[in-house]
Amino acid sequence: MMSPRPVLYLVICAAGPAKDAVRLVTAATDRGWDVCVIATPAAVDGEFIDRPALEAASGRPVRSTWRRSGEEKRNPPADAVVVAPMTMNTVNKWAAGIADTYALGLVAEAVGLGLPVVALPFWSTALDSHPATRRAVRTLRDSGVRVLHGEGEWAPHPPGTGGERLAAYPWARALDALDARP
Repeated sequence: MMSPRPVLYLVICAAGPAKDAVRLVTAATDRGWDVCVIATPAAVDGEFIDRPALEAASGRPVRSTWRRSGEEKRNPPADAVVVAPMTMNTVNKWAAGIADTYALGLVAEAVGLGLPVVALPFWSTALDSHPATRRAVRTLRDSGVRVLHGEGEWAPHPPGTGGERLAAYPWARALDALDARP
């Protein structure tokens, strides 16, 4: 199941920008990536994603569950991972080493494998100010994850205003961060 192009895993969490994740898939494909989309169960169950559009753009099924015992691997091995939009729930579980979903298991493993990983958050200033969130961002950065959070990257929005920030969500910034890696 080798791919002739580098393989990018896009992990999508249940946040407002997820409905437009096809923008990242299309941009990544245009940059030469073979994209595999993995969505958190909350992103799928809460209908945050446009599954048909993601599958059409990537040419692959969107995955959200572990494969069954004896089932062949469903995607080629990743060369890089983007987590976008990343929620507060995901950043905190990931940094704590909790891998209770397929998506969290993949991102935890990607760090352990030393793959380039970029995370682009989406949460409010209220959630951002929680000490656990700040610790989790530091922990991921200390583990080699490029978290696009802070001045000049991504800034949290005031509570109740996330809907106003959806169109400006900087999907391409995640790809730019991968392109800029050494």
